[in-house]
This record gives sequence, structure tokens and C-alpha cells, in this order.
Amino acid sequence: MKAPRPRITGGVRARARRVKLLVLDVDGVLTDGRMVISERGDELKFFHTHDGMGVNLARRSGIAVALVTGEKSTIAQARGAKLGLEDVVLGARRKGEVLETLTAKYDVRPDEVAFMGDDLLDIPALQRAGLAVAPANAVAEARAVAHVVTRARGGAGAVRECVELILRAQGRWREAVRAFIRDHGGTTPA
Repeated sequence: MKAPRPRITGGVRARARRVKLLVLDVDGVLTDGRMVISERGDELKFFHTHDGMGVNLARRSGIAVALVTGEKSTIAQARGAKLGLEDVVLGARRKGEVLETLTAKYDVRPDEVAFMGDDLLDIPALQRAGLAVAPANAVAEARAVAHVVTRARGGAGAVRECVELILRAQGRWREAVRAFIRDHGGTTPA
């Protein structure tokens, strides 16, 4: 059974219209939060292709995207590289401060930043972001400070849903989809 569709208020739309930088936690947002560790110590994480497409559409629409994780995971670094991201911050124990650094780097105001996080370590960044987003399975404390909670769970399309919300609020969703399909050899209905 799917979670109820998130209530998107006019305030959330107004916040989403301003977004120029999207910063994402990794574990619990781009993944479902589980960590698989083999007997040899190899770590595996599972990413959803829909979330990767969401990141792609955001970037193609002119929204900068960065990853921030408390882990020192080469997997997060590899995922960021595969998505073509310039900024993947590993070992971030003070995500609110990292968000401020990224805000300065991209020369955007705090109200032009969306942050998506799911756990206690993410709360300072959620509190500083102009648009704070939590996936459906985020801890109660993170959901409580978020402006919107997605219908999808982390690692299961929550990032894609977040990007769609932002691009729809900005009036750019349909054109982003059309351009992507056109650029990949397809045609779109009028």
C-alpha cells in the first residue's frame, strides 16, 4: 500500500520555486539506509535508477546538485561520479555547516537551497535549508522539521519525487522531460 500523497501547500511551492541548489544525504535518501557488509568487509549499497534520473533532470534544468554523507564511503563517491556531480562531501558530521559552505560556493541564498535528509545528523541542514525535504521513512524528528515529506521512501524514488516537486513548482517539469526524451532520440506528444 502506498503512502498518502504529500500535501503540497502554497508555501512549499513558493519555497520550491526558489531552489537553485539541491543537497542530498546519501544513506536513507539515495539508498534505503541498509548497509550490506560481506565477510571480507566489502560494503554494498543499493541505489534506485529513478533517483538517478531525478538528479539528471535537476542538473539538466540548471539546478546544482551535491551529495553530503556522514560516512566515508567510496560507494557514495562512486555514485556521485556516475551522476556527474562535482561535490560529494564525505565524513560530514556537521551537515548544517557543510550546507553553509556549499551555499557560499554556489553563490546562492539559504532560501534557494533544498536539502533532503532522513536522520538526526541531517536536522541542522534541514533547519537551514529554504526547502527541507524528508523521505517517507525518515525518523520522526527529521519529518517534524521538514517542509514536505515525500510519498516515496528513501532509496525508492524519493529523490525523483523531490526533483519533480521542485521542477513542477518552477514550471519546468514538462520541458525537462520533453528535452530528455528528445535528446535521446524519441519524440514527445504535443
